[in-house]
Amino acid sequence: MSLEVGKIVEGQVEGITKFGAFVSLGKGKTGLVHISEVAVSYVSDIRDFLKEGQTVRVKIMSLDKSGKIALSIKKAILEEQPTHPKPTRPMEYDWSPKRDTSGDSFEDKLLQFKQQSDERMQSMKRSMDLRRSTSRRGNGNN
Repeated sequence: MSLEVGKIVEGQVEGITKFGAFVSLGKGKTGLVHISEVAVSYVSDIRDFLKEGQTVRVKIMSLDKSGKIALSIKKAILEEQPTHPKPTRPMEYDWSPKRDTSGDSFEDKLLQFKQQSDERMQSMKRSMDLRRSTSRRGNGNN
């Protein structure tokens, strides 16, 4: 197997350090996957993601003249994923009126809206006051 920058290959994790993992690519070649290239998400402990002896797919990021090989598991995962975006569902909201207001005048509808809005604001204020009072009790300020 020839090693080329940009190619995705399989390798076996040989060793794990705080800063990355050494992956054997065969024919005596070993590369380093830096901790920032282990997963798409944040990695604080590399051992949560990799184990010695585990087979992984890696993308060859660079080959230098001294023989160092930089690898990325993250880029291999991203490249092999389908490019189709995942469909998202629109947020569901019930736009139907609570009662039939088709015969009401504009002023009646406005008055209803104002009453509903005031009720919601009072409810929100009560819940915020309740949260504040329980948080004060929890802090020992009582």
